[in-house]
Amino acid sequence: MGIGVSVFTITLGLILKFAIKPDAMTDPVDIHIIGVILIIVGGVMFALQMLMMSRMQQRGPRFQSRRDVEHTYDDDNPPRV
Repeated sequence: MGIGVSVFTITLGLILKFAIKPDAMTDPVDIHIIGVILIIVGGVMFALQMLMMSRMQQRGPRFQSRRDVEHTYDDDNPPRV
């Protein structure tokens, strides 16, 4: 799940919390509570995604490029061209 899913969940929760009038709903389910739950879940997902992204950036690349490796040569073994 990415950042987009987190933002979508938060947005949906905000719509359910603030944009829907509870008088118009005849269901026994409280739409505002569902909205708050979605906001919390979206916030937790967003925080976890940011944590995972920061950990991946701290690791750095998994493999080192051949161009990045410095070669040291001695007189007995000159580089091949």
